[in-house]
Amino acid sequence: KQAGAANGGVDDDDIVKTRTYDVSITYDKYYQTPRVWLNGYDENRLVLKPQKALEDVSADHAQKTVTIDPHPHTGVPSASIHPCKHGSVMKKLVVMMTEDKGVPNVDSYLFVFLKFIASVVPTIEYDYTL
Repeated sequence: KQAGAANGGVDDDDIVKTRTYDVSITYDKYYQTPRVWLNGYDENRLVLKPQKALEDVSADHAQKTVTIDPHPHTGVPSASIHPCKHGSVMKKLVVMMTEDKGVPNVDSYLFVFLKFIASVVPTIEYDYTL
């Protein structure tokens, strides 16, 4: 194989191309919980149709808790993890946490929330650094 000059001598055959996502979190006033929005890009960095994002969502949640809605700030159709169950799930998780460690703080709430989101979209690599 010959490395190409256009890419600085790096052989593209060794690079695994993957989908990437812009993830944004807004506050849903109706459900009074965070709401996660996903805008994806395919392996060639082209905008991914929101329906294709459902391929990266766990089968238990695709078309159930993940819906396609316009993003509240951009108006762009986006995959959204619908917040209707967030409150009850988070309450259950926080109660489990408080049994062992007392009252959780905001940082731990966001940490647990991201863990919950990871169960819905397991194909995204998350950084849980506190």
